[in-house]
Amino acid sequence: MIHFPVTNSNLSATHIGLFLQEKYSFSKDTKSQFIRAGINDTYLVTDNNEKFVFRVYSLDWRTRIEIEEEINLLKELHQNKISVSYPLPDKENNFIQTLNAPEGNRFAVLFTYARGEKLHIISAETHFQIGQLMARFHKLTNNRKINRVNYSPEIILIDSLKQIENFLTAGSEEMNFMKSCQKYLLSEFEHADISKIRQGIVHLDIWFDNINVTDKNEVTIFDFDFCGNGWLCLDVAYYIKQLHNVEKYELKDYQPKVDSFIKGYESVIPISIEEKRLIPMLGVSLLFFYLGIQCQRYDNWSNSFLSENYLKRFINGIVRRYCDIHKLGDAYSTNE
Repeated sequence: MIHFPVTNSNLSATHIGLFLQEKYSFSKDTKSQFIRAGINDTYLVTDNNEKFVFRVYSLDWRTRIEIEEEINLLKELHQNKISVSYPLPDKENNFIQTLNAPEGNRFAVLFTYARGEKLHIISAETHFQIGQLMARFHKLTNNRKINRVNYSPEIILIDSLKQIENFLTAGSEEMNFMKSCQKYLLSEFEHADISKIRQGIVHLDIWFDNINVTDKNEVTIFDFDFCGNGWLCLDVAYYIKQLHNVEKYELKDYQPKVDSFIKGYESVIPISIEEKRLIPMLGVSLLFFYLGIQCQRYDNWSNSFLSENYLKRFINGIVRRYCDIHKLGDAYSTNE
């Protein structure tokens, strides 16, 4: 029988465990558990009392060079005592594994396990700690570049909306809003005072789902899959936007926690007035970006939830609402 070609597969957790025993000299008691299918697949690996995370990249999602750049960044952050989940070499000192999956060769990397747990609602004190940690990361990566994507307005706003257009009806109220919003944001960024905006290496996905916190309030950031180059305030904007989304039903708690996060950040490195002015706009822009990613990865990730109705709910309930709260809506019309 001829095997029918596939575009995506879930690799056996049992066999991942056996593979790791051989490659990393783990014990025969090593267990592997498939815990998340997503843009990449994630396995929790347990060897006696030690935990690790094995990430299997989706086919053609990241090049070997891009993964090497992520690995080198994480190694440097770890060496500088910045609390991140970092990659581990196998017994032959290789960091990247190549797995011959049914759809083709997929890359994989073993990472340390971030101690603690994800917290949906975080105290102001912990937001302060997260702000400090982000700022220490930015202080190290300020004015530097890696061989990965440059998060330009074109990448974040233009390319993303092209992806969204494949799922959202042209001429709909929501699409008209997105196009008008895009036009406004592109103009704002074009006229921004670049001399007052720090540039460097960004994480671009720091939020509660990529942070673990211990009962001693120790914070670890993980999942640098979207790391690249851009304005450092992109990370600040995305974190604040996600904080708003989590606290949207308890807005009385929102601003004190934002203030605590900013205070923690600025205890390490200042945020310019121009960066602060742009933060709400950058938050909206990153909503464009991640909606674009969801649409781009429809075939093997987002199809279980993404639809035109989902996009309309997201745009009206999150994008438009965030614009309204920050009075960005006064600056553009929803009519083309």
